[in-house]
Amino acid sequence: MSRQAIFEASLAFFLEPIGPLLADDSVTEIMVNGHDDVYIERHGKLERTDRRFASEDALRTAVHNIAQWVGREIHEEKPVLDARLPDGSRVHAIIPPSARGGTCLTIRKFARQTLTLEDMVGFGTLSPVAQEFLEICVRLHKNILISGGTGSGKTCLLGAMTRAIPEVERIVVIEDTSELRLIQEHCLYLEAQHGDATGRGILTVRQLFVNSLRMRPDRIIVGEVRSGEALDLVQSMISGHAGSLSTIHANTPHDALVRLETLSLMSDVEIPIHVARAQVASAIHLIVQIARFSEDGSRKITRITEACGLDSNGHYITKDLFALRLAGKQADGRLIAELAPTGTLPTFAHEPYEQALEDRVQYSGALWSK
Repeated sequence: MSRQAIFEASLAFFLEPIGPLLADDSVTEIMVNGHDDVYIERHGKLERTDRRFASEDALRTAVHNIAQWVGREIHEEKPVLDARLPDGSRVHAIIPPSARGGTCLTIRKFARQTLTLEDMVGFGTLSPVAQEFLEICVRLHKNILISGGTGSGKTCLLGAMTRAIPEVERIVVIEDTSELRLIQEHCLYLEAQHGDATGRGILTVRQLFVNSLRMRPDRIIVGEVRSGEALDLVQSMISGHAGSLSTIHANTPHDALVRLETLSLMSDVEIPIHVARAQVASAIHLIVQIARFSEDGSRKITRITEACGLDSNGHYITKDLFALRLAGKQADGRLIAELAPTGTLPTFAHEPYEQALEDRVQYSGALWSK
């Protein structure tokens, strides 16, 4: 019996109280707020369930079992765990005393079928015109930042957009906890290591990023920018590694640029604020803003925005190329919305024709110019 088979069997035993939820494909997230309080997200909405663990010790044992599988530790001196299940589902846990009400376990379930942009068009996340525009932008090696709040669908959108990367390119994927699975064959997946209680074995996203630059990547995909690696990402974008994609937590495209600037300043390399801002303005071409709507649980792209450098006062210049227009609700409560072009052309509107991509222009012709 293999090590993974043994772990899967033990995990099924320890997580038995939430086993039916793990097996239910309609459940996208499981939130255990203490051993006797379990919520789920289904179709974008939260529901309380009647599932419960037998005791705090039973829940804690399940968490330790997960930690053992990924070679990490969780204890009072290191009370936070980021890990994954064998199927790729993302796990986050916090134990007392940091979690005052008892152990908290959150499982973001791994989608058995990777979503495509066509799927997202069917769900109403974006329009066919926006889909084609984004696919062409990926082909044009634009640096794209996907911005949104927690649970808004950033990672799913990132995975869907990577499908537009040509098969001939060498792709390096860097994540804190490995989650993305690309369809291209030539992909290298790098995952951060948190180290033991003494700090040994730590390998950060930033360290992985620096090493990835020596691996001859055509594309670098960073699952999420959250710390000082932002500076390395930005500098690589402006020094020959165009076409990078990443996600960031922010509520607007402008806020995404400001946050990327702030994260760049968190690096151990001291640079003036105006230099960090100038580099961010130079590096990022597009921000794709996505949000989850509590009214119907849907996830929709609300803006596709071009970053156009800095004005004379050193402020970011942005212009919306697409904007979401809400037009009410259907009888079943679902929102009626359309992600439509604003009428503004991108500054790179001529590039598809210069790079022989005119055969890919079918619906988005109004956004390009010869």
